[in-house]
Amino acid sequence: MSTRLNKFLADRGVASRRASDRLIEEGRVRINGRVVTDLGTKVEEQRDRVSVDGKPIGGRERHVYFVLNKPVGVITTLNDPEGRRTVRDMLPRGARVYPVGRLDADTSGLLLLTNDGDLAHKLMHPRYGVAKVYRVRLAREPRPDQMRRLSTGVRFDKGLVSGRARARRIDPGFDAIMIELVVHEGRFRQVRKMCEAVGLEVTGLHRVGYGPIRLGPLARGMFRELSDEEVTKLRAESARAGRSAPDGEAARPKSSERPRRPVVEAASADPRARGAPRGVRRGRESRKSTSRPAGDR
Repeated sequence: MSTRLNKFLADRGVASRRASDRLIEEGRVRINGRVVTDLGTKVEEQRDRVSVDGKPIGGRERHVYFVLNKPVGVITTLNDPEGRRTVRDMLPRGARVYPVGRLDADTSGLLLLTNDGDLAHKLMHPRYGVAKVYRVRLAREPRPDQMRRLSTGVRFDKGLVSGRARARRIDPGFDAIMIELVVHEGRFRQVRKMCEAVGLEVTGLHRVGYGPIRLGPLARGMFRELSDEEVTKLRAESARAGRSAPDGEAARPKSSERPRRPVVEAASADPRARGAPRGVRRGRESRKSTSRPAGDR
């Protein structure tokens, strides 16, 4: 059976599909001893010999799934040429996984990591519109019109308009002004740019949810493996395509279809993770760290 080369590499935990494309373009991948740079190349799994940087790629690995509470200042990459702390430093030695999407260095919270290339691809692709839940700390109280604009879509970058979102004012349980924002896209610094576009100053950003997965009480710098139930829910969520607008287009309804009221609510309680986790472990570089309230950045 033939398989696209980037999928073949992702299924074996080498890198995500996008990162595998870069490996191919850089001439670091060989099939049967010959360098390939065509992104459309396919592999016969039972016949072809594939290597990356001279190292043979074996059979499929057992899929593993981790959730990490990424601290501020940690880079969402496995290798950083500038020597900064990366998410690899937070994980057990030898774990061959890669991040599902990215969190900026100045953003903390939930980050999924896996060697399941198919699932990672669906979770990141805008076609599937998987929800990402953020706690946004603000410098001042938001006005109703600003919340309405966040909910119905704003132009946050050149030629880009956000799709429908869910914005609500929440009580974090400590002295702070905070909203919860649920988006179905994952563009570069999108949440910060959306807030800036409506005149809100962001002083802290913390992701607490990705699809059905919730960060819950997991402390900063710690990780845990997802339970079988959580993985099943994540797969089901990523299978529902077509819930977000195409790239570069706003998910705006026609004027006659718009709801009379914006999605603006008040809430206080943190949702907790469902499904029994397999165990929580502390990252190698953060064994002495202490937990802070969610969003207190």
